[in-house]
Amino acid sequence: MSDDGERGMPGKGLVQGLAVTFKTMTQRSTTQQYPDVEPELPPRSRGVIALTEENCTVCMLCARECPDWCIYIDSHKEEVVVPGAARSRQRNVLDRFDIDFSLCMYCGICIEVCPFDALHWTPEFEYAETDVLDLLHDKNRLGEWMRTVPPPPAHDVLGEPSKEEATAARKAAGPGAATAAKTARPPVRRPEAPESGR
Repeated sequence: MSDDGERGMPGKGLVQGLAVTFKTMTQRSTTQQYPDVEPELPPRSRGVIALTEENCTVCMLCARECPDWCIYIDSHKEEVVVPGAARSRQRNVLDRFDIDFSLCMYCGICIEVCPFDALHWTPEFEYAETDVLDLLHDKNRLGEWMRTVPPPPAHDVLGEPSKEEATAARKAAGPGAATAAKTARPPVRRPEAPESGR
């Protein structure tokens, strides 16, 4: 059996391809004059990773979860004397936080797993270097990118309040309001009896 019936008219594919070409030729092309004109990027685009050093607790989650192993972290322990405490406490102090952007594949896993919001996406993409060794950004250079981090999107008005907002509202209402809200029960609505049809 031949498939001539299913193939249709000879040259049909050529005609369809030329139709797409002519349709594209008639449309006006949009050329962005980069680098003279800055491109309009989406607000949450993935450019470079920025670091808030004060938020980093050296938990090493980002370095452990990185599939490329391009995050290098060093730290030391420091004793902190707390007034009124029986003994001094220890805390980790960040010595080194480097990201090798020549290895990074911009998957965003490090930003997702960070429990203290120390890592952020910035839309900046102009950090090309002539030497590949200069793509290793230290904590100071990663901190400089923080000024370009866009603000978070606005909270949905119809959504639930964040934990911080709920806690602040409870504190503002006072200690009696929290127990009253727990003991208060919503009114019970009884289903209406269906009308009997005659």
